Amino acid sequence: MPIRVRRGFWHYRFKMRGKPYSGTTGFEGTAKNRRAAEKFEAAERQRMLSTTVNPLPARLDFAAAAGMFIAHCEDVRYRSKPASAQRIKVSFTALVAFFGEFQLGAVDADLIEAFKESRVVDCGVRDITIRHDLHALSLFFQYAERKGWMKGNPVRNVKIPSDRDAVRMTVLTDEQEKAYFAEAEKIVDKAGRRNLYDVGRLMINQGFRPEEITRSRKEQFNERARTFTVVAGKTKAAGRTVDLTEESFQIAQRRNEIAGPWLFPSERYVGQPITKLNNSHDRACRNAKVSFVLYDLRHTFGTRMATEAKIDPFTLAAIMGHANLRTIMRYVHPQQEEKKRAMERYEAAMKRKKLRKVVG
Repeated sequence: MPIRVRRGFWHYRFKMRGKPYSGTTGFEGTAKNRRAAEKFEAAERQRMLSTTVNPLPARLDFAAAAGMFIAHCEDVRYRSKPASAQRIKVSFTALVAFFGEFQLGAVDADLIEAFKESRVVDCGVRDITIRHDLHALSLFFQYAERKGWMKGNPVRNVKIPSDRDAVRMTVLTDEQEKAYFAEAEKIVDKAGRRNLYDVGRLMINQGFRPEEITRSRKEQFNERARTFTVVAGKTKAAGRTVDLTEESFQIAQRRNEIAGPWLFPSERYVGQPITKLNNSHDRACRNAKVSFVLYDLRHTFGTRMATEAKIDPFTLAAIMGHANLRTIMRYVHPQQEEKKRAMERYEAAMKRKKLRKVVG
């Protein structure tokens, strides 16, 4: 927290390049003075920034610095989380294309706003993508500050779409599902395997993330117990074991007969699993005249489980591998009639409880 009340006055406290700074703002610690104290803290931070001796490189452009940052993410910061490093790398494809030739010091809030506009107008991306891009950019500037390449993080002065506004979720209708999988079933590799169809069916039947399926090994499938153990998830809930539907079991059983350790081996890279299905998915969507991202098959599963099967949020979170209930609540939208019945059940339970006390 940049400011806090101590001994009746607003005090500031922050760190800059690992060194702590603190002191009094001189303003009485009341709510009325909070804004003035925050301005004082910001001015003090700027003063310390301008007086800190840390010479910057004479010339370092964005592209060169980005390359070093991505290497740092892959080799150090996210070495144990390759999916996070890959997500940052994907964002930097667009970031380098826009900022690449600029020097670091020239990238300010106005230029970042121009980048946001370009992503929407020229590329047609959604808020969720912009949020990911700006998050990656902010991490980059924090890294650049620690390296002494620049002063300040201009992303702090830019409005970032909130996680609620940036949620990208399409729930397929029965008709859309039927049309999409009719086209996906036609797409086969040289070995005659329906990779897109099988991955898609496992996602919409079980709520798997795509990478949890495409990188799965045969030992994760327990044919006798008819279960699948997820070990490649992105949260602490990874490692969950789920029961398979009949269709999912048939797909896993068929895949288990393929040579090699992977359920979804790559045709192009021998000994490796498949990594992407983007081209196949886009082709199926075009032919089926539908538009959604592959991940929406997981969203569709979650929504159907919550609204049609009436699965409680705790169980659904465990099935889908969510570490907390905040994300899972996207799928839970109780209707007024359901809430009314819930209150009736609660009232009945309380009456039974009081009756037992009287009888006892």
